[in-house]
Amino acid sequence: MQRVAQLLNEMRAAGVIQNYAVFGAIAQMRYTEPVVALDVDVPVALPPATRNDSLAGIYEFCAAKGYRPEGEAIRVGAWPVQFLPAFNALTREAMEQAETADFEGVPIRVVRPDYLAVIALGAGRAKDHQRILDLLESKTTNRKVIDSLAARHGLTQAWQRFAKRFLDA
Repeated sequence: MQRVAQLLNEMRAAGVIQNYAVFGAIAQMRYTEPVVALDVDVPVALPPATRNDSLAGIYEFCAAKGYRPEGEAIRVGAWPVQFLPAFNALTREAMEQAETADFEGVPIRVVRPDYLAVIALGAGRAKDHQRILDLLESKTTNRKVIDSLAARHGLTQAWQRFAKRFLDA
């Protein structure tokens, strides 16, 4: 993971990406018990596109560093890293509000637990519901914070359904 953190910071310093934050299972491990993580999901803010393939600069930068594509990801050491342009207002805000953690002496930006919960709420899969429950149980976020963030991003009904099914029973 240290190599992933170094690569992300190098990409940002070189202007290949404007910003990033790790999210998904890797980010969640910062706040809860360890969970299974098969890859690293990284939303990125990209400089204005000069070509149709918005991720081309990332692939070129990684190739120059010796990292090669593997399916939808780029293998960095043991980790497949999937770069995702920040795909909506919620993921852009989550990336901007990310915390900086230390990973073996290397800073890495990590999505905060409240944003992880609301992103999971938007995805709505069974494993996402479990992620929300794990984050609440860890006390790194709470219902009030999630409620407010969900409301700001148009997920009030999804949050109410989740709360009724899993929290108010």
